Amino acid sequence: MTYCDYINTITGDQLFLHKEYHDNHYGFPIEKDDELFERLMFEINQAGLNWVLILKKQHNFRKAFDNYNIEKVGNYGEKEFQRLMNDQGIIRNKMKINAAIENAKAILKIRRETGSFRKWLDIHSEKMGSLEEWTKLFKKTFKFTGGEIVNEFLTSTGYLPGAHSPECPVYESIKQLKNNL
Repeated sequence: MTYCDYINTITGDQLFLHKEYHDNHYGFPIEKDDELFERLMFEINQAGLNWVLILKKQHNFRKAFDNYNIEKVGNYGEKEFQRLMNDQGIIRNKMKINAAIENAKAILKIRRETGSFRKWLDIHSEKMGSLEEWTKLFKKTFKFTGGEIVNEFLTSTGYLPGAHSPECPVYESIKQLKNNL
């Protein structure tokens, strides 16, 4: 079942959350580093949990993590860590909160070396042949990134195919958008 097929099985208030993400975010290329960082953290926080929970908490996450400003999060110390651990609006998991801080630091290092997280992804996109290679790179570079997290991050940001079936109207929108980049 493709994600697009999955959307057609959802009903009720969950449909709005999923459809909004499906129609406007999933599979679309992201230009800004802070937004790429946000998406990576959404995927990490979703691990072992329901995606609807993450979608419902996305505004809380943005507020708690200073709109995913990489410089700010990368400079969080013990005080900010404890603040996040006490924030009932987000997922209060020590490993996931630590991953946010450490991954922001990793992206700051990537920026010093290549100019941007997006550029780093683009450079590696030209070299990577498989999800396995991507996963090895992510595990070497970031915290809390296994195969499923890496796959969903890369698919949701347009680096790997499969976000939408060719029959989905969003598929064509993304294809045109990528052609214009």
